[in-house]
Amino acid sequence: MNWYEKYLSIYEKPFSEVPQEIIDKTHDQLAALQSDNPLISIIIVAYNEEKRLQACLWSLSETKCKYPVEFIGVDNESKDRTAEIYQKSGIPFYTEHQHTCGYARQCGLNQAKGKYSMCIDSDTLYPPQYIEIMVENLMKPGIAAVAAMWSFYPNEEHSSFQLKMYEFIRDIYIRIQNINRPELSVRGLAFGYETANAMKEGYRVEILRGEDGSMALSLKKYGKIKFVFDRRCRVITGYGSLKESSIFKAIWNRLKQYGVSRLFYKTDHYKDAEDNFLKTKS
Repeated sequence: MNWYEKYLSIYEKPFSEVPQEIIDKTHDQLAALQSDNPLISIIIVAYNEEKRLQACLWSLSETKCKYPVEFIGVDNESKDRTAEIYQKSGIPFYTEHQHTCGYARQCGLNQAKGKYSMCIDSDTLYPPQYIEIMVENLMKPGIAAVAAMWSFYPNEEHSSFQLKMYEFIRDIYIRIQNINRPELSVRGLAFGYETANAMKEGYRVEILRGEDGSMALSLKKYGKIKFVFDRRCRVITGYGSLKESSIFKAIWNRLKQYGVSRLFYKTDHYKDAEDNFLKTKS
């Protein structure tokens, strides 16, 4: 049995269908982990994630970490029961009324007390040793930030074999991309850094996507962006970024979109597409 399978028993289910014993267990285990003097701040962001947040919190509640941690929730003004789930988990949470991932991540960062901060996405499941291994890599000399890899859980459209094939090819691409442009491989669902440095740089809040890679690019002035390929750090997420039912089509679409030329040179500047900017009310 894979470590994440039990969490899938409530993943994508309405909160009303989650057994009370899981809600209570998650609350009690998070309370036991929560520290008033944390080394690591775990920042969980959510927007309309009623069907996935409880599974994410359940996985985090079973964290095995020898370092003191705190959990902070951010609700990006959800319209479903996201805030209620945070409330019943017992962890402190904050409502961010401005709707971009940048605003939500910055809201959590502003509340962080730990020397290190870890980004957590509420539609993602985290293995028990994830936090400890990530922060131990972050503590190494010359490391400004750490990132981990992600996998998708098998479903009716994507078999385990197909997903492994897709991830094998994608992981090779990312390993090559990391040589010159590690910031392009960073995803906010598995990203950590020193809190003070991130506070100096701040998240970009005017863009709809790419706030994670932009932060990684800014943090390169403080040291290396290290990818942790340890399988114990590989998180499991949903299909938000893999919409194709055909794995071969997914691979082809990404090769067309990203190409290979960018793998061979570095850059310190990226131009945002016009449709990536937050539209302000006139």
